[in-house]
Amino acid sequence: MNRGAVVGLAVLAILGGVGLGVLAAGPGGPAASSPVNSGLVAVIGSTPPSLEPAPSASVAPSSDAPSIAPSASPTPAATPILVPAPLTGRLVSPAAAIRHPIAVMIDDLLPARPQSGFSAASIVWQAPAEGGIPRYMLVFQENIPTDVGPVRSSRYYYIAWAAELKAVYAHSGGSPQALATLRSQGSGQLVYNADEFRWGGSFHRITTRFSPHNLYTTGKQLRGIATAQGARDGAIAWPWTFAPDLAIRLRPTGGRLQVAYLANSIRYDYDRATNTYLRSVTGEKKQIDAATHQRVAPKNVVIMLMSFGPLNDGSQKHRLEAKVVGTGTAWIATNGTTIKGTWKKTSLTSPTRFFDSAGKPVVLTVGQTFVQVMQTGTKVVLIAGTPPVLSSQAIGQIPI
Repeated sequence: MNRGAVVGLAVLAILGGVGLGVLAAGPGGPAASSPVNSGLVAVIGSTPPSLEPAPSASVAPSSDAPSIAPSASPTPAATPILVPAPLTGRLVSPAAAIRHPIAVMIDDLLPARPQSGFSAASIVWQAPAEGGIPRYMLVFQENIPTDVGPVRSSRYYYIAWAAELKAVYAHSGGSPQALATLRSQGSGQLVYNADEFRWGGSFHRITTRFSPHNLYTTGKQLRGIATAQGARDGAIAWPWTFAPDLAIRLRPTGGRLQVAYLANSIRYDYDRATNTYLRSVTGEKKQIDAATHQRVAPKNVVIMLMSFGPLNDGSQKHRLEAKVVGTGTAWIATNGTTIKGTWKKTSLTSPTRFFDSAGKPVVLTVGQTFVQVMQTGTKVVLIAGTPPVLSSQAIGQIPI
């Protein structure tokens, strides 16, 4: 979609108004393909006018004024060079932009909350792990976190997402399917296997929680594992594209996304002022990062529908397998706008990509992305916010 078309959609949405909407994707097929929130599909940024400093007055010195030798001008400080981080688009130092990605499996049962590490993650994946009970995978790239945990066990489809970046993959044990994959392809073929059973000195158990919800590590220790395994820093090829926050006058007010796993309901409330999605989970109305005490509030939320089924690995633990390679329905929320599109992953190591209803890659907002992976047939509740009210003069100022 070109920039002019996006603006046209924005103006139509603003002038026409969009009411509340609830979509459900049932087993019979996906819901309607029209956007369900007001606002723009892509980010439109405005370029601030350049400001020229006012000329200073020139005063001729008196002929009998004492002569003053000019003093040496101080050397101006060098402007730091910043480049976009590949997974978030944030401006960071060149050294931070090439850090090798690290993915960590994180517990999501009630005794594990609040977890540590969310604030520093570039991407957060959440999907069912056992019998529909979810688990997280936090992907760190430009940031080095402090505490991270509680760390839990591996599943094969999480390896497939970590393999998109050939990440250092931190976990504590795993399903037989996952462990067999890590033994054969965990030395850099798919990922770098950072199993706590091997790298125990880089993990520790806290005393304020009971096992298995008390295993933690740190960003410094994880970086140490990366170095020891030869996971070198370097340029990262990543297809997601980012743009700055939409101007606040163009953002809607309110709006909500809501989905539920077997043991956990997740809700995102759009906050216009910060242009983020305030996250809540069952048992924790305002989800926080225990390491930073900050509210968990990503800039982008993607809800993916995927087929899951029993793994039948003989463990009687109701583990699941997923059709992780393929395509399916996705809802992409950014800048207060939610659109219906698709996700695609063409191979085990290829990146998961997101497209709008016309098949064009979506543009995300600079910042963190949460990816909610849900069982096909899950009810997805999307409630639109109130469209912004713009004067004719403001509409005319929307950049083309």
